[in-house]
Amino acid sequence: MRHLLLPPDDPEAEARARRLRELGIEDKPVPEFDDFARELAKRTGGCYSGVNFFIDEDRQYYAGLYSAASDTTVRLESPLLENPVPGRVMPRGFDIGFCPHVVRRRKALVLEDVRDFPRFAGNHVVDAIGIHSYLGAPLIDHTGMVLGTICVVDQDPHPWGHEGLETIKTMAAELVERIERSADRP
Repeated sequence: MRHLLLPPDDPEAEARARRLRELGIEDKPVPEFDDFARELAKRTGGCYSGVNFFIDEDRQYYAGLYSAASDTTVRLESPLLENPVPGRVMPRGFDIGFCPHVVRRRKALVLEDVRDFPRFAGNHVVDAIGIHSYLGAPLIDHTGMVLGTICVVDQDPHPWGHEGLETIKTMAAELVERIERSADRP
């Protein structure tokens, strides 16, 4: 019954993986994306933030990741579901995390308290890391492809409000512009 609440499969997964390869985005940490995640957390007040790409049909990869608790990027190879500290690799199932919903919806998602939404209240990330609020926006390139997301989460309910929504949407557009400019360089 729980699966009836999940969105359908992602029909763009294969094309997305090809587009990411064209842009030179792989499953490796990128210091610039870590810096971007740090700035995102600073501007929104979240405790964790990330730049998340859907590298293949099975995984999401946080090429940029930040933890406010330690004011540092997070360990490189810690799989999220095996360790309560967020890591860079996460399964991409719709019942694991929130970013797959942003990619599928193709628009920002604001959850001030995830426990208020039946679709998300039973999400493994809520219990594994204690995430109670989420703010995410898609990274949509000039071709219309959703490459991934930027997101920020908090361990307490967080009133992101209109300001948080506008901040994350603006920052998503800025990051896509930087990614495409970087890919155009010889």
